[in-house]
Amino acid sequence: MHLRLITKVLGLLLMVFSLSMLPSVLVSFIYNDGIHDAFILGFLITLFTGFAIWIPVRHHQADLRTRDGFVITVLFWVVLGLAGSIPITLAPAATETFTDSFFESFSGLTTTGATVITGLDELPKSLLFYRQQLQWMGGMGIIVLAVAVLPMLGIGGMQLYRAETPGPMKDAKLTPRIAETAKALWYIYFSLTLVCTLAYWAAGMTLFDAISHSFSTVAIGGFSTHDASIGYFDSPAIELIAVVFMILSAANFGLHFVAWRSRSVKHYLLDPEYRTFLMIVAGLSVMTIGLLVFTRTYDPVTSVRYGLFEAVSILTTTGFGTADFALWPLFGPFMLILASFVGGCAASTAGGIKVIRSMLLMKQGLREIKRLIHPNGVFPLKVGKRPVGDRVIEAVWGFFSMYILVYALILFGLLATGMDFPTSWSAVAASLNNLGPGLGSVAAHYGAIPDTAKWLLCIAMLLGRLEVFTLLVLFSPQFWRS
Repeated sequence: MHLRLITKVLGLLLMVFSLSMLPSVLVSFIYNDGIHDAFILGFLITLFTGFAIWIPVRHHQADLRTRDGFVITVLFWVVLGLAGSIPITLAPAATETFTDSFFESFSGLTTTGATVITGLDELPKSLLFYRQQLQWMGGMGIIVLAVAVLPMLGIGGMQLYRAETPGPMKDAKLTPRIAETAKALWYIYFSLTLVCTLAYWAAGMTLFDAISHSFSTVAIGGFSTHDASIGYFDSPAIELIAVVFMILSAANFGLHFVAWRSRSVKHYLLDPEYRTFLMIVAGLSVMTIGLLVFTRTYDPVTSVRYGLFEAVSILTTTGFGTADFALWPLFGPFMLILASFVGGCAASTAGGIKVIRSMLLMKQGLREIKRLIHPNGVFPLKVGKRPVGDRVIEAVWGFFSMYILVYALILFGLLATGMDFPTSWSAVAASLNNLGPGLGSVAAHYGAIPDTAKWLLCIAMLLGRLEVFTLLVLFSPQFWRS
């Protein structure tokens, strides 16, 4: 374990992250909201902390190993959450405790979208912008951004990329060099954000709201500048734009890269995972709309409008709202929360187990049924036309097992704090799946739950963001053996 190298990288990354607080200073001056000092002080504290960590080890050179990459990834998200909470803590009337400030910061960076802040419509514009920006930066991962810079500093980044990139197939690269891969992903990410901003603006949002909501839409984060979320605008056009970009952002960004390079969209329809995702979107939307129509919760047109939006928002783990789905009748709220476990595609900004893993789990289950009927039969498992090895299936089952175990343990922890079952069940699901809104006491915000529960949910957010194993591997004795 190269502790000095890990310290050097953390210091560099903190100094880079400190720059993210400067745009909010500009926004504060533009809107004259009077809290620019919070962001300036946050910038200085983060910058000098990073500099103090980096300066003693600045000349240290070594090859970054896989174990170092895992440690840096986990430590940086924790440190980043702490640094990101500084302006929120210093901003007047934003949060009352450090726990709430860290929760808000961490929820933004992990693109969970669970908030403890109410009265968003009255908050300073610069603070609102900062929250949205945290989600945008967390969407593709601060580490992926960093690996485009670190090679120029003489530090290899492949280990970091492997630790951060979501999905079961971490070794697939879009371009031969990791820096080129990271840059390509960020170009695509920025382009989607720009187009989304222009679409929102054209549909009637102010430029500020358009930029802010494009950040959280493409990041699949769910933070909004209004308490009523997307429902504040009461615009079918804005809702449709959000649906389109949530579906695009839930796709494997490798597909966006291939589509951009080949100037063709056929790859989206040829990809088995994305085809399955679109079918799940269609099926869940039909079920949700049908439930609302059958129970006469809304008129048919409104049922289509709200049912489609909420189905896409919850399935993709974005968490935007146009209606309070927690109050919908029968099994509607529970069905949507369960759908968030599927989430989006691998290598997307979405949370959840991911569609590819869900596909493999289903295929493996069906294969076991066939084996019961034909014990001597050979049934190869394929995704599209490509066979999937048993090692991949074992990894997926291992991931699913740990996902459920972690979910159960954190659920027991929340119940131990005195929270009721619907609130606890949905809060863990919303945090582990990086969704945001839940049921019961956390349907609107998380401000009323105990501090202990908030810290447990922060752990769930980190586990979900790093897909469980990146964090759990640090608790393995074998990991620390030389």
